[in-house]
Amino acid sequence: MNVLQIDVSVNVGSTGRIAEQIGQKILENNGKSTIAFGRYEAASVSEKIKIGTRWEQAHHLIITRIFDKHGLGSISGTKTLIKKIEKLNPDIIHLHQIHGYYVNIEILFGFLAIYGKPVIWTLHDCWAYTGHCCHYVRVRCKKWETGCFSCPLKGYYPQSLYIDNSKENYVLKKQLFTSIPDLTLVPVSNWLATELSRSFLKVKNIHPIHNAIDVEKFIYSDPSKLIQKHNLEGKKIILGVASPWSAVKGLNDFFTLSKMMDDHYKIILIGLTENQIKDLPSNIIGLTRLNDPSDLVKYYSLADVFINPSIAESFGLVTVEAMACGTPVVGYNVTATPELIPQGTGYLVERGDVKGIFEKVKLILEKGKNYYSEACRNNVVKHYNKDYQYDKYIALYQQKLN
Repeated sequence: MNVLQIDVSVNVGSTGRIAEQIGQKILENNGKSTIAFGRYEAASVSEKIKIGTRWEQAHHLIITRIFDKHGLGSISGTKTLIKKIEKLNPDIIHLHQIHGYYVNIEILFGFLAIYGKPVIWTLHDCWAYTGHCCHYVRVRCKKWETGCFSCPLKGYYPQSLYIDNSKENYVLKKQLFTSIPDLTLVPVSNWLATELSRSFLKVKNIHPIHNAIDVEKFIYSDPSKLIQKHNLEGKKIILGVASPWSAVKGLNDFFTLSKMMDDHYKIILIGLTENQIKDLPSNIIGLTRLNDPSDLVKYYSLADVFINPSIAESFGLVTVEAMACGTPVVGYNVTATPELIPQGTGYLVERGDVKGIFEKVKLILEKGKNYYSEACRNNVVKHYNKDYQYDKYIALYQQKLN
């Protein structure tokens, strides 16, 4: 089994770590694992292929910003990648996040359509079937069901400052992404699978596999040193993690929440930029992105409650990571979040109901974190253990090869 994965990163960020863990599974099953990546990298058990250059990525960014042609730069890097694919001759090509200013979809999918090898594409967001955006829920847009135009999210990632090319992008994506004879789409949540079934990609095989984590790494760890470091003795800790933070991830909701809380509470937000940290109110501690999972584990363990106020979650890996460390979660009852928070592990409130979030936080604190911890941990170990979920990819590979 010779598998090539393609992602924006390798062993960095959520999709990069997922690709890395799938690579580990491939090696455990005596296969060959290679990860081609565009931008970010860390040490990997898989062989690595770097796609393109920083200059190409800068050019790709420019044509996105001006012409709304994301996915249509990086010509030279993608042609070089194809030569390396032909030399590697993988049995399976497994795509992850192919947006991110590093690969040309016209060249790549033109090649994949005639290459004759099975292609598996894990969808971590909605970009594959829209004319522009990665998440349309924030504006409740449904144009993608029939054909995008006049995109209301043109100014959001992948941001275009001038031209709206969403109609042409939609047509091109439909042509390219449905042209591969043996394409299996793997949405990472049941919610995303349902959305896919209403898109132009419904003509392809849809095979959901949830994301997962290493439950041996994400497990309760004594947070006493962090309590001393941040002077948190006697405080009730509310945690949020995202990267990047934005309104759609719920950053403004944390600001609103902070105004409801007295001195007994402290909010910690991880994944902020330096500029965002400068503007925080006094009862919010801001940290930049933590790439080392062991650092994240300590903060998950420190928290009394984890809050995920995102309104656009294709899965929500941070929710699962927090629960694996025994921390109950409060989130909005939208997109994939409800799948992750069964009874006894936390609470759901309606979108935008920050007051409702605070009421659930107080309820959790009243009962105590330990009331929820065992159910939280058991939920993750049973459903979101990488050894359980990522074995499904090995079974899918073998099915394709047979």
